[in-house]
Amino acid sequence: MNKTKTEILSPDAHGLCKAAEILRAGGLVSFPTETVYGLGADAGDDAAVAQIYAAKGRPSFNPLIVHVADVSAASKYVQMNTAALRLANAFWPGALTLVLPVVPGAAVSKLVTAGLDTLAVRVPDHRVATAVLMAFGGPVAAPSANPSGRISPTTAAHVLAGLDGRIDAVVDGGPCDVGVESTIVSCVGVPTLLRAGGIPIEALEACLGAPLQRDEDPDAPVSPGQLASHYAPKGLMRLNASYAEPHETWLGFGPVNADLNLSTVGDLTEAAANLFGMLHQLDDLGAKHIAVSPVPYHGLGQAINDRLRRAAAPRD
Repeated sequence: MNKTKTEILSPDAHGLCKAAEILRAGGLVSFPTETVYGLGADAGDDAAVAQIYAAKGRPSFNPLIVHVADVSAASKYVQMNTAALRLANAFWPGALTLVLPVVPGAAVSKLVTAGLDTLAVRVPDHRVATAVLMAFGGPVAAPSANPSGRISPTTAAHVLAGLDGRIDAVVDGGPCDVGVESTIVSCVGVPTLLRAGGIPIEALEACLGAPLQRDEDPDAPVSPGQLASHYAPKGLMRLNASYAEPHETWLGFGPVNADLNLSTVGDLTEAAANLFGMLHQLDDLGAKHIAVSPVPYHGLGQAINDRLRRAAAPRD
């Protein structure tokens, strides 16, 4: 979709229908939640999710939060355990994000999970967000609708100030009520606080009847994307390779005769959309040694190179 100017949609039946159409077509739509305005894309569409990173100028492929309409919808994508259900029943809809194991075979892009086997999900408490999700009828990946590193937006005007012309539309639902991001709790194992936010920690702990664990180990950062070696295929990777040795499997970029190619035409958005899927394919091929073509260090190329560097990092 050609993003020459961002369309402003009203939160009425016509505007919501148009927002859903844009999402189904693989476009980007910003919409309000009770916390901040999110930048939404079809969570099952690799290319659409890649556009989120391109629009935000996000420096690395960190996991994204997926928004769903209700607990029942969340259960289609994540495995809800006792702690998660307790928190969800108490605080959803609301400013709480839960990190849980992905349901096997769930139709969620690997760019959303950043190649992990967990998924961050939330049920927003905002009539416009709920209406967008219901009109679309599926999971929507939606980080904050601002350029990476900039202040999170709490009005449609804030969104346009940073992303006008870079996204397809924004549904103007007025100012957000909470104005800070959601609290994130991992319910994989012992419930662990990953980010403080719109739901007080004390309320969460009272609901669980136990303190939340804090993940504050600097050698094991909370964000999986910060680990030195992560999202790595089993084979050893050689980066910035202009050719592949006979014993290597070649992951190419651009017009090269490679075993797998992130984008034969050198399109960085296409390469980003293919990245995690092709890393998994390398394992499926049994690749023990992998040569990776150079990828330009601009736009999404910065994020692609960041992830490849982590995948190629030395392992213990």
